[in-house]
Amino acid sequence: MALFDLLGRRWALRVLWELRGQPLTFRQLQEHCGDMSSSVLNQRLRELRRAGVVEQEHGQGYRLTGEGRALLDALKPLGAWADRWRDRA
Repeated sequence: MALFDLLGRRWALRVLWELRGQPLTFRQLQEHCGDMSSSVLNQRLRELRRAGVVEQEHGQGYRLTGEGRALLDALKPLGAWADRWRDRA
């Protein structure tokens, strides 16, 4: 699956967003993404790991790779645009 397709899947961007600060365990991620089922979270993490934007550190949970951090940086202009659009309404 191409990264672009993966980012369009439900919850993928949310998982990346939640990992922006520090590593989180599966349980912590589940708490941050309250409406997401554990099976969907498991699937998204697996897909994001395969894509190389998330890695799992044993005992420390999941964190963004360098590519994952670069991806979030690349999405910042989109976030700024969304904020301006929201403020218009």
